Amino acid sequence: MPAPNRIPASQPPSPGKLNIDHVAHFVPHIDAASVALEQAGFTLTPFSAQSHRLEPGGPLVPAGAGNRCVMLREGYLEFLTPTGDTPIAQQLRAAIGRYTGVHLIALGTAAAEADHARLEQNGFSPLPAVALQREIGTPEGSGTARFTVVRVPPGTMAEGRIQYCQQHTPELLWQPRWTGHANRARGLAAVILCVDDPQEAARRYARYTGLLAQVAGSLWRIDTQRGALLFVAPETLRRALGMTAPSLPWIAGYVLTSDDPAATRRHLEQAQCALRTLPAGQLLLEWPGALGGCVLFQTAGSALPAFD
Repeated sequence: MPAPNRIPASQPPSPGKLNIDHVAHFVPHIDAASVALEQAGFTLTPFSAQSHRLEPGGPLVPAGAGNRCVMLREGYLEFLTPTGDTPIAQQLRAAIGRYTGVHLIALGTAAAEADHARLEQNGFSPLPAVALQREIGTPEGSGTARFTVVRVPPGTMAEGRIQYCQQHTPELLWQPRWTGHANRARGLAAVILCVDDPQEAARRYARYTGLLAQVAGSLWRIDTQRGALLFVAPETLRRALGMTAPSLPWIAGYVLTSDDPAATRRHLEQAQCALRTLPAGQLLLEWPGALGGCVLFQTAGSALPAFD
């Protein structure tokens, strides 16, 4: 008998807590993005078209977008592309027009209604919660993955689509066949936000999340139960990573943990990916234009970069 899959149960945060559930690249061509991801050693889920209900009990309609995902043992990465002419598809295309890359940060929650109420109280004017769903194949057949998403009006958070996501069916997303990766990636440890004023952004996100913002070295940060938001100025990012923002604000990338950094390095080097080693020892992978942004790989359990 196969061992039970305990990864799905570990994804939702504890009641009253938040985590970094996932980030999403907005990409114009999912096939080109998929080639780059597989070259870098990631296992991808099949392409899936999204649908949603615009109001509770309303009809299920196409969202105008589809995705593939990289399911990690802690969180996941989403690669979202427009597929129609809906408001969501138009938002994706507008964001891609600014830059291809990460435009969405989903904060994992166990209580979307409470987060909606907090956003209302703190002046963020949240939109009605949306019930999203998509069909996902399983070894036994198929199932319907369900999520509750809380968003704010476009432009409220200049950095992108910053939302809450309550996972109702994590067992359908985190299937064992998708959580192993040739590059030994394990989990989503942080998101890097490049902004003109890190202090202002961090304090705004503190009101948004109800969490503490604190200065750490050359950046500001907010820690969740699993994963952190790192706010860094453009000049700091250039000095620390040698990267220049294509536009501001810019969700520049994220930090992934690795079960075996030496194996991660070998795979990425053999795949001829754009790889550099930073002074603190992290591996920096610059994504090609089909994906945009960067990834920092580091050992699971090690301290996050402070960009000093």
